[in-house]
Order: sequence, then C-alpha cells, then structure tokens
Amino acid sequence: MKEKLIRHLEQFITERRLHLINRVLSQRTRYITVVLEDIYQSHNASAVLRSCECFGIQDVHIIENRNTYQVNPDVALGSNKWLTLYKYARNRNNTTDALAGLKRKGYRIVAVSPHPKGCTPEEFDLHKGKTALVFGTELEGLSADAAAMADETLTIPMVGFTESLYISVTVAILLHQLTERLRKSELPWHLSDTENMQVKLQWLKNSINRSDSIEKSFLEDR
Repeated sequence: MKEKLIRHLEQFITERRLHLINRVLSQRTRYITVVLEDIYQSHNASAVLRSCECFGIQDVHIIENRNTYQVNPDVALGSNKWLTLYKYARNRNNTTDALAGLKRKGYRIVAVSPHPKGCTPEEFDLHKGKTALVFGTELEGLSADAAAMADETLTIPMVGFTESLYISVTVAILLHQLTERLRKSELPWHLSDTENMQVKLQWLKNSINRSDSIEKSFLEDR
C-alpha cells in the first residue's frame, strides 16, 4: 500500500522535483547520526540542522534536559522538514534514555570534545560500526552522563589561542570529513529499501499542497 501511495503522490509533483528527491535520497545515510544535548541558542540549533541536511544525515536526536531546542527559520531555511527528528524531553535527565536507545540499535556513542586525547577525524575508524556523534551545550559541553556513556572521543585539533569552535562549525567540519570518507568506502551506508520508502513518502507529502487530503482520497478509494 505504501508503495502505491508513493506512486500516486508522484503524479502531483514535477518531473524535475521527483528527480531531485530521488537524487538526494540516494545520498542519505543513517550510518552516522547526530545527537544534540541541551543546545539552547536557536541560531546554533538551526545551523546544525542545516549542516546535517546538507551532508546527507537523516536522523538527528535532540535531548532536552534543561533547555528547549528552538529552530530559527531564517537560519534553518526549511532544512528541518527533510530530516527525521527525535526528541527526548519526558524525564529530568533524558541523556541516558537517548544514548541507551541508540546503543540498542547498534550505534557506538562518540563524544565530540576539545579534549586533546580524542582521536582526530582522519584517525576515526568508520569500519567499527554505526556512529552517533554526541555534541554538548555551547558553554558547558557534554554532561557527565553523556561522557560516561561514550565509547570513544572525537576532537578537532586546534593550533590557535581559542580552545573551541562554535558547535555549528564543529558539526559542519566533522560531517564534511566523515561523510566524504563514508561515501568513498564499501560500508553499507545507504538507507534500506524500507527506509527509502518511509523517507520518500514523507518528502513527497512535504512537497505537495494539501497532501493529507490527497492521501485521504487515495485511501478511501482502495
């Protein structure tokens, strides 16, 4: 049924738009995912989403312990509607739930930190398995819980007086380097056929005016 609905919705977009959706979908990955813990500045939050979308990351996990994640539409420029966002805000400390859930799905937890003992992007071994890159707050960095649950630490070496980059810049640098290496590898980084259908269906709905009404009419005729 889902495949038939996709074929039906494809009739409501231009051939050029459909080609773009298929091309972008072919470069999407869940082999790398991004986890954001308590990011509170809306321009940073939005810039991170934009970088994730630009570099083909499909899933972003948002942990809200003390701070609510706000998207600035002038910065995000609609990038969030092409991503799959997961929010963790039910408990007082949602970090443990989020990271434990990712571990159950086969992800290794990689803390992104300016700590000099972390491995560099060039040294980072993508062949060790699916990777969840965890980024902390703008001022305090990762929480003690996130650091304790991390399997590895990743860092961008600095040679200036300033000790760290804006989180949005850090995300962009790491995703550029890691996704470029990933796509040149033989690793199974593409979305599965089932995942392709799920994401494509959502993207088609996002691209069509009154898609809910079109879908409802389609289902009523089955």
